[in-house]
Amino acid sequence: MRDEISRLKDALARPAGESSDFDLNPILLPDARILRPAAVLVAVWLRVDGARLILTKRASHLKHHPGQIAFPGGKVDADDKGPEAAALREAWEEIGLPRDQVEVLGRLPSHETVTNYMITPILGLVRADFTPVPEAGEVSEVFTVPLAHVLDETKFVIEGRVWKGQPRRYFAVPYGPHYIWGATARILRNLAEMAA
Repeated sequence: MRDEISRLKDALARPAGESSDFDLNPILLPDARILRPAAVLVAVWLRVDGARLILTKRASHLKHHPGQIAFPGGKVDADDKGPEAAALREAWEEIGLPRDQVEVLGRLPSHETVTNYMITPILGLVRADFTPVPEAGEVSEVFTVPLAHVLDETKFVIEGRVWKGQPRRYFAVPYGPHYIWGATARILRNLAEMAA
């Protein structure tokens, strides 16, 4: 596990460019857009059986991205003292992860979404034990994936579907019954490339 932590810290020291939902779909990039700031917590939970990534499944009744796999996170509010504060606040609200149990390692490259958000992923370590409590209004499930799975570039695939009448390609990194795709998979792909 110490090797995995060192690998994450080394990854943060490597230069990497921002990513975007448009990376594989440049033709869909709009001419003008206003991006709203958001932050997510890429939480690596240090467990006895190895490091695991904490993810959520969004509630099926939500207007945006229902049922999709996501990091805990959301909009950066005016009273948040930066993306780190927003990511930690959202993780507390969405899954009951106490802020003081997260060691923030740093920021991963930003990611632009097709829904006009600029996401700042915050990489953090969760060293202590806690019991995830999904916030019923937003989260239907909290689960973990082995960190080694999402750091393995061979686990990623490029798939496609029609979105708003246009063919769209995206990264996916499936794990068991969980189909991790879109912005979440693209952020993880960036991390895997940085940690290679």
